[in-house]
Amino acid sequence: MEGAEAQGFELYGVEISPEVTTTWGIMAFLVVVGFIAGRLRSNFPGRFQTVTEGAVLAFYESVEAVLPGRGREIMPLVATAWLFIGAANLLGLIPGLHSPTAHLSVTAALAVIVFVSVHYLGIKHSGLRAYLKHYLSPSPILLPFHIVSEISRTLALAVRLFGNMMSLEMAALMVFLVAPLLVDVPVLFLHIIEALVQAYIFGVLTLIYIAGAIQAHDLKKTSQPSPQKE
Repeated sequence: MEGAEAQGFELYGVEISPEVTTTWGIMAFLVVVGFIAGRLRSNFPGRFQTVTEGAVLAFYESVEAVLPGRGREIMPLVATAWLFIGAANLLGLIPGLHSPTAHLSVTAALAVIVFVSVHYLGIKHSGLRAYLKHYLSPSPILLPFHIVSEISRTLALAVRLFGNMMSLEMAALMVFLVAPLLVDVPVLFLHIIEALVQAYIFGVLTLIYIAGAIQAHDLKKTSQPSPQKE
């Protein structure tokens, strides 16, 4: 199946790698599906509309469980992460294609998006001054540790997804080479389950990081003693 693998190409002198090509393909597919799903308004929904509405409701309730009252604001980012990473992880099941999330460059880009989004939402909610000030709490001595923590968790987010998907594809390849006719179905189910679990973990961690950035300022305000009424 070597000839069926996704190929890179050159655009204005810039080499576009195969993982970028497949990533663009996944994004285009999700945009089309989202556009079609967004235009469904039937009072007697069919199977596709029922599944779509159920998925949106599940995403919304998952976000609301962590950040009550902010589901509409946070759900688009987290749901997009779940959908994109799930689709990217499952792409490796198609003969001749590989999961783009099995490449560190793709998972690093996803981790950077999460990093920027977390701090953007934290600043948007708390204000720049208050948000930066919480890194000095409870003592300015802890500032270097806060910075190291932010960097390390971003790296961990990228490496965790990359390592799990790369090892999954390598393990599946080795099993297929040893016993291709005996374990096709078990390995297929293992790949599907692991792909969905890794997408879910990435989305949940994103949600937890956002919740921490937004709620840090709230916790600081609630910890301050309220003025006593005479």
